[in-house]
Amino acid sequence: MSHPLFNRLLCGLTAAVLACSVAAQPVGLPSMGSASSAQLSPQLERTLGEAIMEQGRRDPTYINDPDVSQYLQSLGAQLAAATPGSVSNPEVFAIRDPQINAFALPGGYVGLHSGLVTTAENESQLASVLAHELGHIMQRHVARGMTQQDRSNHIMIASIAGALLAALAGSGDLAMGAAAFGQAAAIDRQLGFSRQAEQEADRIGLQTMARAGFDPRGMVQMFGHLSNVARLNQGTGGGAYTSTHPLSIQRMSDIENRVQAMPPVSHQDSDSFWYVRAKLRLLQANSNQLMQAAKSALRLEASKQKGVRQSAAWYGLAYAALRQKNYAEAADLLKKAQAGGRDSPEITGLAIQIALKQEKNQEAVRLAEQGVQRWPDSLGVALGLAEALQQAGQTEAAVKALQKSIKKWPDEAVLYQHLGQNYERLDKPVEARRAMADYYEKIGALPTAVEHLQQARALSNDFYTQSQLDVQIRTLKEKQRSSRDLLERFR
Repeated sequence: MSHPLFNRLLCGLTAAVLACSVAAQPVGLPSMGSASSAQLSPQLERTLGEAIMEQGRRDPTYINDPDVSQYLQSLGAQLAAATPGSVSNPEVFAIRDPQINAFALPGGYVGLHSGLVTTAENESQLASVLAHELGHIMQRHVARGMTQQDRSNHIMIASIAGALLAALAGSGDLAMGAAAFGQAAAIDRQLGFSRQAEQEADRIGLQTMARAGFDPRGMVQMFGHLSNVARLNQGTGGGAYTSTHPLSIQRMSDIENRVQAMPPVSHQDSDSFWYVRAKLRLLQANSNQLMQAAKSALRLEASKQKGVRQSAAWYGLAYAALRQKNYAEAADLLKKAQAGGRDSPEITGLAIQIALKQEKNQEAVRLAEQGVQRWPDSLGVALGLAEALQQAGQTEAAVKALQKSIKKWPDEAVLYQHLGQNYERLDKPVEARRAMADYYEKIGALPTAVEHLQQARALSNDFYTQSQLDVQIRTLKEKQRSSRDLLERFR
């Protein structure tokens, strides 16, 4: 994986932990026998993944946007449900990087570069890459590659484990934790999956996307596009995906032949694909020059496309204006996205944010309340309602809205964060710290979660509440010890 930040972090981790460089290149898959299973069991693999993601969520390239996250999670769940095996609860997330790339982490985590989503010309193309990565997960290619009998692989996993142990101990060494994420995200580059493994992931991915209702031709289209990008960008780093997942004539021919033998599938792209794709164009623009280029591309689409694609282009331009603090312009552009009665949870969420920035608090509450009725399954709209109520001074109503959302999405960490903030406004410090402890537990920051629970206990005078907190503290400390014991095996 060619990610400048990750490469710098990888060097930092290696110097800090081992003072050497790691670059493993296995030529085949290791045995699936007892030795391999003992070294990296599914339980330990998940522990590694969770610990890595604790650091990853704090990485500046991690995209923490509810619309993006919910769409990718939904796409991942749709594909996982159709896998010809067991891929339970994959977590799909986005990285802010215009390169076309994707990677699988231990434990069922898949990272997609924003450039992969923005380059996909239809939803089936995007699904083909994600299905391929799920194929690697289903076959445990990452876990098996990391634990094969190769000294450099043992060094690699020891490096990751050492950095994660430091983070688990609450050392506060953010650089080391971020380096662990960087190195882990580069695992597939370091492992250099064999042609056998890549072809296996292709075939499983093709089966998966077809069973999930996507057009299998999307994989052929994406292969062709990736091949062209790699050829045009040879030596410039532009063919990132093909450098980590080498395309060969054999792989491309195999998939083309298999697709020709499959019945045609007519897939209708979801509206969310186009709106999220437009948003990611702006989220990955980290300079004024890139922002202007993204806006120019969206204006061209707005002038040439029809229907949802045209609406998504205007939506992207409205989002760009919001980011540049041109709130009146953002509102005008969003009206163009809504032309012809077009609506979506993404449009509603943006309308709420624009109203809040214009300090039209009651209008924001009205839009949010209507939005929750119209889009009850949208996390972004639900968060917009809580934020609108909070800004309108209706803090108790915001708490009730968040509690309702938590019942619907109990694993969404950001809801607990907002709940904690609102409890603080209501001068309920014990409830605030308990909510924040839940937030930190959800993102894997166990030492910080324990710290907040201890603070809550010290602030409480209620025996029943103190007893509950004691149980939570013991449970989290035991989870820390268990994770530490598992990671210590690889030091």
